Amino acid sequence: MGAFIFVSVLILIVCVLLTLVVLVQNSKGGGLASNFSSSNQIMGVRKTADFLEKATWTLAVALLVLSMVSIFVIPRNGTAAVKSSEMQTKAQDAPAATDYQAPPKK
Repeated sequence: MGAFIFVSVLILIVCVLLTLVVLVQNSKGGGLASNFSSSNQIMGVRKTADFLEKATWTLAVALLVLSMVSIFVIPRNGTAAVKSSEMQTKAQDAPAATDYQAPPKK
């Protein structure tokens, strides 16, 4: 159960970060990169756009991998135990197959 919660929280964090990175970008190549157009900045326009593109791809792949990992950490024991105990109760309430007597032949 703890691993499932941990993976779920990681998925939510990646989703929020991916949303923010995509919103910062502009479809025409502007966005955050256009604000850093002066040449004396540490990261130039092209480097910022490259960083945002790499961040988008990295977060998308991380979301895919975490979604696949979540399949393996979904807790199944609790629900399976409840269903099997319900089936055992129903089986005990139902008449046994050996109690059945065939009608006499004519």
